[in-house]
Amino acid sequence: MVFRRFAASILSILILTVSSSALAEEKFRVCADPLNPPYSTKDGTGFENEIASLLAKKLGQELEYTWFPQRIGFIRNTLTAELPDDSNRRYKCDVIMGVPAGYERTLTTIPYYHSTYVLLIAQNRGWDDIRSAGQLAELDDDRREKLRIAMFDRGPGTTWLKQNDLIDLAIPYQTMSGDSENNTAMRIDKDIRAGKIDMVILWGPMAGYVLSNAPEDSYISIPMQSSPGMKFDFSIAMG
Repeated sequence: MVFRRFAASILSILILTVSSSALAEEKFRVCADPLNPPYSTKDGTGFENEIASLLAKKLGQELEYTWFPQRIGFIRNTLTAELPDDSNRRYKCDVIMGVPAGYERTLTTIPYYHSTYVLLIAQNRGWDDIRSAGQLAELDDDRREKLRIAMFDRGPGTTWLKQNDLIDLAIPYQTMSGDSENNTAMRIDKDIRAGKIDMVILWGPMAGYVLSNAPEDSYISIPMQSSPGMKFDFSIAMG
């Protein structure tokens, strides 16, 4: 019942914010990454796939995907790419299921969820006493040398590490790796389980993906708190 009410709310948001011509289409045309759990996957198991399916059903439209890796050039090759030989000059797809609210490269709906970054720490590796991110900044020299925390090439987690003089100790990862077999969440999940890293500051849905693949009590999960000049929580809309 809750999921149905959620779908109805999202449908209302969509109707209020998209054009009448798009609603008149026979297809609900979505731009998506074919390998981007927990968001979208070609086999339809991502949560954005499920939302898209519900919306298409509510609108009485056939769900159709344009697949492209959500990396550099994603919007250029999907939402703003014209269909060849189309007299109506339509584009390859109409909707991206998840973009930051107010995203400058698309029109956006009213936000439909809000999340924050999370500090995930693998348990039983000597860090079980950590209960706040601030404790990492206060580590003594011996413990600092043992720190194995992931650092991305962009994002508020990297800014936080830099502000707290931890960036030189971090293990670098690319946000857009170009890896055709693992997206960011998949790579972090594998590496933290393999012991290559012990902790990571990760966007909420991706942290949820890592947690969902592990036995209960495998991780300490600490929401990162926004502060003046350091924002960790963001609203997500459709583009």
